[in-house]
Amino acid sequence: MEHLLDFFKNIPWWAWVLVVLVLIAIRDIFVQRRHTISHNFPIVGHLRYALESIGPEMRQYFVANNREELPFNRIERSWIYASAKKENNYEGFGTDRDIYAHQHIFVKNQMMAYNVQKDHPNAKDKTFLPCAKVMGGYNQRRKPFRPASVINVSAMSFGSLSAAAVEALNKGVKKSSAYHNTGEGGLSPYHKQGGDVIFHFGTGYFGVRAADGSFSLDKLKNLTEKNPCIKAIEIKLSQGAKPGKGGVLPAAKITHEIAEIRGVPLGKDVLSPATHSAFNSIEELLLLIEAIAEATGLPVGIKGAIGKLDQWEQLADLMVKSNKGPDFITVDGGEGGTGAAPPSFADHVSLPWVYGFSSLYKVFQKRELTQRIVFIGSGKLGFPAKAAMAFAMGADCINVAREAMMSIGCIQAQVCHTNRCPSGVATQSKWLQNGINVPIKSDRLAQYFQTFRKEFLEITHASGYEHPCQYTMDDIQVNVDDNDLNKSLASTYGYNKVKVPFEGMQKLSDCQYLGGKQHIDSTNVVDENVSFVKN
Repeated sequence: MEHLLDFFKNIPWWAWVLVVLVLIAIRDIFVQRRHTISHNFPIVGHLRYALESIGPEMRQYFVANNREELPFNRIERSWIYASAKKENNYEGFGTDRDIYAHQHIFVKNQMMAYNVQKDHPNAKDKTFLPCAKVMGGYNQRRKPFRPASVINVSAMSFGSLSAAAVEALNKGVKKSSAYHNTGEGGLSPYHKQGGDVIFHFGTGYFGVRAADGSFSLDKLKNLTEKNPCIKAIEIKLSQGAKPGKGGVLPAAKITHEIAEIRGVPLGKDVLSPATHSAFNSIEELLLLIEAIAEATGLPVGIKGAIGKLDQWEQLADLMVKSNKGPDFITVDGGEGGTGAAPPSFADHVSLPWVYGFSSLYKVFQKRELTQRIVFIGSGKLGFPAKAAMAFAMGADCINVAREAMMSIGCIQAQVCHTNRCPSGVATQSKWLQNGINVPIKSDRLAQYFQTFRKEFLEITHASGYEHPCQYTMDDIQVNVDDNDLNKSLASTYGYNKVKVPFEGMQKLSDCQYLGGKQHIDSTNVVDENVSFVKN
């Protein structure tokens, strides 16, 4: 035995390497048959798979140029990171964008910019930029809500995002007076850290789910009564990542905490159907909206990715006929977002935001309904110039998801669907979540929102306006094609937005329904500074 041990000890290290390589070669040629490359090119073939596995990172950091990557290029990500960290987010030596490229945005500046007086709200707070409309105002809901920020956190569920990420986002919106959409995973303790909340549910009715999986109005009513942080309710009809497709929450991913929050059983796969069971028609949807508003007193809205318009036209016609309807509509872009989806859906189903929103807005504009509705845009709009375009087209607020994730540390690894998010944002791994310092990351989300609003206001003032709701379609131009390179939004999309009633930023600051502050019971209270006109 000693002789044998001495023999192995005397074998040089390089001989052991050769032995291992020979064994790998034998396995590649005679044992494994799954991989053609490693079979035909033993040992060397493994190098191909190793390089392929790190290909995205190599391209992201060493190969792709600053403006080349999708969904967000390096310049866009760097602006968000710098803004969130309160670092220098300027660029020097002129733009490196191709300003003649298709869809490039031009914001028209005024010869003399808007002059902010000493007693103006923005002289005191350069980031104060609330929504110009009140959710629930027209329909006279008992608890109207004016979002205190025009940029807010879009629908992302606890379960899709980690507990630490959700907590950081909610604490961040509290610090920046924004709101936080829960996503369809229910209201978790991490959503209740002081920020305004919009409760969102989809076909799975998580958090407001009866024992048989149907929608429970009683549960929703109790939820809103116990949680005054909930300022509005959003019904998801579809989302940009996979409109018209359901989903499955595998049993392996359902922890005790998730099961309790979502109201689902442990040990069983949970199905989110492609369609709702609470309504089967536009008429029934309208009835559900009114039932929820009556039971909770809150504004109620709907969210959808836009494709065919016939049912939207039916909804608009019913709103004219009944004088009722949703208080807000969130328009999601077909660009997709944080939701995992098959490429066939993410790449091809539903319209991109600019096409979808412009098509939908015209449906409601034609019937003179736009003043009833707060329009919320969602689709890569978390940059001031894109927001200016969205407001010129008729948006009143924007929701951001991936931009918010990047502000708290997301590096666009694009592995959200694998539970291996390296930044701890989109994973349930406790080890990876430990990398998120909640106080620091919440500060960064708040700083991103505040920087965004400050720069958005500066662009607005440069255009001669006090508030971005005053933008018109002729204030923004986009490159269209070689035959007619540059056209206004009005010429490009074939409509002019309806003028939003606006009497000055001070009026918004004085509004008692303004969000971002401690909840007050507004039941049966009339604000003399807000006029709601109902035909």
